[in-house]
Amino acid sequence: MLRCIQLAKNGLGTTYPNPLVGCVIVYENKIIGEGWHEQSGMPHAEVNAITSVKNQTLLKDATIYVSLEPCSHFGKTPPCANLIIEKGIKNVIIGSMDPNPKVAGNGIKLLKDKGCNVVEGILEKKCSDLNKRFFTFFKKQRPYIILKWAETLDGFISPKNKIGKSPVWITNKRSRQLVHKWRAEEASILIGTNTALEDNPSLTTRDWDGNSPIRWVIDKNLKIPLEANVFDNSAKTIVITELRKENKEYLIYETIDFSKNIAQQICEIIYRYKIQSLIVEGGAKTLQTFIDENLWDEARVFKGIPLFKEGIKAPLINGNLVSETKIKQDSLKIVLND
Repeated sequence: MLRCIQLAKNGLGTTYPNPLVGCVIVYENKIIGEGWHEQSGMPHAEVNAITSVKNQTLLKDATIYVSLEPCSHFGKTPPCANLIIEKGIKNVIIGSMDPNPKVAGNGIKLLKDKGCNVVEGILEKKCSDLNKRFFTFFKKQRPYIILKWAETLDGFISPKNKIGKSPVWITNKRSRQLVHKWRAEEASILIGTNTALEDNPSLTTRDWDGNSPIRWVIDKNLKIPLEANVFDNSAKTIVITELRKENKEYLIYETIDFSKNIAQQICEIIYRYKIQSLIVEGGAKTLQTFIDENLWDEARVFKGIPLFKEGIKAPLINGNLVSETKIKQDSLKIVLND
């Protein structure tokens, strides 16, 4: 099952909106086939693993391991549970149940009804964590939310006086490239008005090979000029505002009531778009809004070596520190919401 998880991670950033799934086929304690789901619309992990087996006659005496319950419905591809039954594979080991209502135990039931020996819940937490975005979307009806910011050694997120619209970098180039990798792995990214006006970010994957996320921008009074980088058509942008405006192909406007829970309303809209993950990249006010409403799952906090002495303080967050690593002179903390 650990190998299934390892294989599944190869699809991070390319399988959306489908989950990450890995599959291994074992005959007489030897792996004879393996595969993972590579891209939405393409064959699932079980199909790739079964296809990779050179001697198909061994399948009836083999055991198939899969990190997520095999699907039992017709989507862009046929049901994997049906293929397992068709190939005569009798022993099926499953990591976690699929939370999608279209599956949700139906695949397991179908396999059992057809005489398969099914074992569930093997490394279940690890398999569920693998698909934390997918599980959060279906179980909590909102995206998996990652808060991300960089702060100075003395705890500031930006200086008191800033010149020009270019960002004041707190971290090194390697840390910034890692952020672009993260963008390629997530479905969407969000900033507030002040960040768009002061830093003029693109929010794309310029420094990493991968798809740029959908851009969300909070702009209550539509202050951000249309010449801003977030409106450059390189990726879809959705503006959260209280003013109504005509939509364009790559620019959409969504209205909310700014006197009520802003983060909650944004999450409801993102869920309606069927988007499973969101990076909240700033600024401090926007980050604090999600913290105050307890709408976050993970925080990724860089600490660089500059000292600002004064400016805008970094957000304060309480959670479970799960890792702290060095990236040259920078440090990166990963905090999970308890």
